[in-house]
Amino acid sequence: MKLFSKIAIGIIILFSSCGTGNTDKGQQYSGIIEPTGITSYQYGTHTLDTGDEFYALKSEVIDLSQYEGKKVTITATEIEGYPVDGGPVYLNVTKVKNQ
Repeated sequence: MKLFSKIAIGIIILFSSCGTGNTDKGQQYSGIIEPTGITSYQYGTHTLDTGDEFYALKSEVIDLSQYEGKKVTITATEIEGYPVDGGPVYLNVTKVKNQ
């Protein structure tokens, strides 16, 4: 019985340290935020141009229009299932910092 208890505790510790949900807090990207406008890919409210890459953006917690035309560093996570229709990677923005 002690062996079973030790194994059960070990499994619980393993799963609690791994987590079962998405614990990714995001990556950082720097560039200029602009409104999306009319596009062929039809997703995102804004875009981020880093100079090397181009991303479609949305945010459920931040009003991205406050940062239009500004160089910023964002923290964001990739949205699964994108890109589509030849569009850019789609990011969900959780933080914005002016540069």
